Amino acid sequence: MACEGCTCGRAEAEATAHGEGVLRPNTGQRSFTAPAEYTGEPEGIEPVVPLRSKLWFNNPADVDMTSLHVERYVNAGLTLPEIHSPRKPIIGIAQTGSDLAPCNKHHLQLAERVRAGILTAGGTPFEFPCHPIQETGKRPNAALDRNLAYLSLVEVLHGYPIDGVVLLTGCDKTTPALLMGASTLNIPAIVMNVGPMLNGYDGDKLVGSGKVVWDSRNRLATGEIDEGEFLRRVALSAPSTGHCNTVGTATTMNALAEALGMALPGSASIPAVYRERGACAYATGMRIVDLVRQDIKPSDIMTREAFENAIAVCASLGGSTNAPIHLNAVAKHLGVPLDNDDWERVGYELPLLVNVQPAGEYLCEEFHRAGGVPSLVAELLEHSKLPHPDALTVSGKTIGENCRGELSPDRRVIVPFTKPLKDKAGFLNLKGNLFDSAIMKTSVISAYFSDHYLSDPADPMAFEGPVAVFDGPEDYHARIESESCAFIDEKTILVMRGAGPIGYPGAAEVVNMPPPARLLRKGIELPCIGDGRQSGTCSTPAILNASPEAASGGMLGYLVDGDVVRIDLKLRTANVKLSDDDIAARKKSMGTYVAGAPESQTPWQEMYRRSVGQLDGGMVLQDAVKYQRVAQRHPIGRRNH
Repeated sequence: MACEGCTCGRAEAEATAHGEGVLRPNTGQRSFTAPAEYTGEPEGIEPVVPLRSKLWFNNPADVDMTSLHVERYVNAGLTLPEIHSPRKPIIGIAQTGSDLAPCNKHHLQLAERVRAGILTAGGTPFEFPCHPIQETGKRPNAALDRNLAYLSLVEVLHGYPIDGVVLLTGCDKTTPALLMGASTLNIPAIVMNVGPMLNGYDGDKLVGSGKVVWDSRNRLATGEIDEGEFLRRVALSAPSTGHCNTVGTATTMNALAEALGMALPGSASIPAVYRERGACAYATGMRIVDLVRQDIKPSDIMTREAFENAIAVCASLGGSTNAPIHLNAVAKHLGVPLDNDDWERVGYELPLLVNVQPAGEYLCEEFHRAGGVPSLVAELLEHSKLPHPDALTVSGKTIGENCRGELSPDRRVIVPFTKPLKDKAGFLNLKGNLFDSAIMKTSVISAYFSDHYLSDPADPMAFEGPVAVFDGPEDYHARIESESCAFIDEKTILVMRGAGPIGYPGAAEVVNMPPPARLLRKGIELPCIGDGRQSGTCSTPAILNASPEAASGGMLGYLVDGDVVRIDLKLRTANVKLSDDDIAARKKSMGTYVAGAPESQTPWQEMYRRSVGQLDGGMVLQDAVKYQRVAQRHPIGRRNH
């Protein structure tokens, strides 16, 4: 009881403590975290399905766990209304930028604009780091880490209170890794590319990232330039933050994310430092909140029809040979059938329409100003060559609605369908006794290659020759200029093995092998075949991604120098000219291929090798593809306390 005449307020506090008269006790401390006016009543737009984050933050059936989750998530200044309200979605921002990943580092700034968009639309942003993947930094190769980043993202998205996610992509493997992870969980997701670098120049000449490396490597080998000039020219190709400014794997995969419908129309090609990139980040943040409220998920966007659209865009873009690996992987995690036969069937006969290096002349700044992906799609639509114009996109409209009529204002860069750079620009899927599947990129077949290997009137679109076999890039670099390779001439086919997912491990970009300098000085270009990959920035028309690889019993592991290989592009065949009996005898005498498969150097390499599939199947972790639509099957994990 209060003393007679007391005005200290103690009586009111005691009454409150005993539940008399008011709902909320007066502790003597005003709370901004749990404002007195916050009642928990729903405010804002009602989502079509309950938000999964509220299983953490607003679950009346599990009050003690709700309290545990809320208690720690408000300790840095978040408020109850931001995480507890049943109509306020929690949006993850999958951050791939860091000092280790310079291609994506600009995302550290762009994420602030994504946050602003999320907040404006009524969501609460939660940014989190992803495993770094830097194509030019990670050894033995970045592909090894694609599946590791995928696994990490799956665990984050499933184990934490996230309703939807913005995937901050850019450098080559970041885009498929994040798409794979979002596909497995199947929560609303949207892609936001970091954007390409600005154009590189050497004087008034364009210098494209990646391509300048391969060109300069050849000039160094022939003595045209020295090491200092090599480094100078390569540095000129990278004048700003962002990913490759050529149509390498980064540009390809982000263009295909847009073609799949997973990115806002026109977003893929915006250079990293353009103001439009920040505005795009803001719009992306706003849009993901709507996707969550409407419950539009990756499985609603990335259908079989969407993948066929992406294949068509890849062909006319002159896209990277890494695209089939990565899109086949994304499709597997969604349960969508897709293989290399589909890439040839849908894409091969489509023309090359984008005049950007390595298949063309310009760089990605010009591609963006020419209209980017929407203008390329519009050109295909104009001639009824986009397979499925009615495929839904994250914009809420179909790809046809997004792009129809947006024809390019710059016909130097996105050429008319009727005046293509090449008539047939898609991938060929070759098969035979050498392998079950290998990809050849036809958009980069040079005039020299066509004249010398594909133009025999008696045997058109075919060639054959003796092979020179190398067990990994170390063997190639050690021997290519040595006496042991003196037999290599203009009819030789270079073979790289031990470079696949298991053998390397991770499948390295090492198949684009220059011939010996003595041949380079004569302008000679040799065909290459391998069970590894090559950079999307490379213009070598190699036969790549051979599956099965040597380390898993593929025939490349049993070739010897001098074996004659025949490639027939008309028949889509690749065979070594040995009888079945000769092949069987050789396999028996040589045993399991081990020459190009070094021991694992880390725990992840060993685990990866035990579970990874082949390149034609997307190089996925084979045990992982059975986990699909996880958020629908298991919305929340078991209690952690």
